Amino acid sequence: MADPSDQQRRYKEFLDLLPLTLSLAGLPDSEPGRYFTAEQIESRVFTVKHAYKCARQLARESIQH
Repeated sequence: MADPSDQQRRYKEFLDLLPLTLSLAGLPDSEPGRYFTAEQIESRVFTVKHAYKCARQLARESIQH
């Protein structure tokens, strides 16, 4: 089981990086009244996960240099 303080830190890090993550992902909003299919959602999840990893790496590199 994860340490609650570590889990809270990681959650805050996620929220802090969320705007950058979504910007890097570059995903368009759905059209009004239209919903994404399950396959489209899975594809978008993959894109956001990859963008989050890149955002985290960018933040770490920026802090180190």
